[in-house]
Amino acid sequence: MSRYLIELYQNNMKTSGEDILSAIIPLMKLLSLTVIGLGLAHPKTKIIPKATFKLLSKLVFALFLPCLIFTELGESITVENFADWWFIPINVVISTAIGCLLGCIVVLICRPPPQFKRFTIIMTAFGNTGNIPLALVGSVCHTKDNPFGPHCHSRGVAYVSFSSWVSVILVYTLVYHMMEPPLEYYEIVEEGAEIEIEEQAVNDASRPLLVEAEWPGMEDKETEHSKQPFIARIFQSISSVSQSSVPDLEVTGEGAPNSPRSIRCLAEPKVVKRIRTVAVQTPIRHILQPPTFASLLAIIVGMVPQIKAFFFGYDAPLSFVTDSLEILAGAMVPSVMLVLGGMLAEGPIDSKLGLRTTIGISVARLLVLPLLGIGIVALSDKLNFLVHGDAMYRFVLLLQYTTPSAILLGAIASLRGYAVSEASALLFWQHVFALFSLSLYIVIYFKIISYV
Repeated sequence: MSRYLIELYQNNMKTSGEDILSAIIPLMKLLSLTVIGLGLAHPKTKIIPKATFKLLSKLVFALFLPCLIFTELGESITVENFADWWFIPINVVISTAIGCLLGCIVVLICRPPPQFKRFTIIMTAFGNTGNIPLALVGSVCHTKDNPFGPHCHSRGVAYVSFSSWVSVILVYTLVYHMMEPPLEYYEIVEEGAEIEIEEQAVNDASRPLLVEAEWPGMEDKETEHSKQPFIARIFQSISSVSQSSVPDLEVTGEGAPNSPRSIRCLAEPKVVKRIRTVAVQTPIRHILQPPTFASLLAIIVGMVPQIKAFFFGYDAPLSFVTDSLEILAGAMVPSVMLVLGGMLAEGPIDSKLGLRTTIGISVARLLVLPLLGIGIVALSDKLNFLVHGDAMYRFVLLLQYTTPSAILLGAIASLRGYAVSEASALLFWQHVFALFSLSLYIVIYFKIISYV
């Protein structure tokens, strides 16, 4: 009897050790790629200059990532899948909402400087739902003994890609306006350091790599109001743009074309006029970037069997095109990790956010939010919101709560001229700490994935 118990204990220990290794090894692969990028871009070596990493990030954004999304999402999605996957984008919204609540708690506990309160909430709420989950899925599925079975990579990439458009919409609407400079802080900057800020904006070489690490060309989207507290000024009636610059709707009629009474009756209310002005200044038109366009195109092609038959399948007439795109897509994960290494090589920039707030955001984002995510996914499974028996589906949902803050937030900070150095420093430390938090939670996910 004792011999049987000893053997059972040894087998359980061996199984536990193998599970831990199967969870850690994918991260070690990504870490190795990141270290290579860090070594190539380190200021002491400078084997590869920053400009090369910026070009590589543009290739990822405009070529490698769209190819990966189109080939995997287009092949996996069908009309039935589209209906079954509805909870994936909803989960992004839920994770963001919970992150906002955690950010408010961090503000109450850590008490950041007044001008960084909204920044604290944003950096806690919005995680990386694109490049890092794709890299994690690719690395996990590259391991032979992964717990997700056949077609692991194609399903994982499809699930991550299916949610990307929601994140982009949130960034270009909610995040864009929340990241505008606070009105009081903007007045101080405007009086003292406006010239210095303009010189830094012109000098592309001084711009941190994180500004272009995930969304190259963001600085080209700058408008005359990008670096101003536009909403605050509009709604406090102190905008530099006068009320007359927002024209009323022209009202014409056959009976009385120039009747002041008819114009007065149909005049647009001031509040509606201001909301419309803010909507016009929202850069929603920039959502259709290459990755988003690839997602929409893949959904359309995948849901129409007649079109899908031209691109996917052994006998597809255009299978050579799809194969070529798959070859290019293979460069996506290593390129992303090399760019991340180049970003980390720049080191943290001086920040006025404060050590306590930096730790608070990192703990809330990397440790507390994943625990809440486990509860949300488990509850969703009990309510039959999830695809039955699909472990990869649940893994991707859990990853949406686990990743560090989106690198894209650094680009938005640069675009709005608000908390640029703070975003750079916080993203640096979060990605360093994420090496440990991701290791911990991936081990946990591998253990509980069959029970959630």
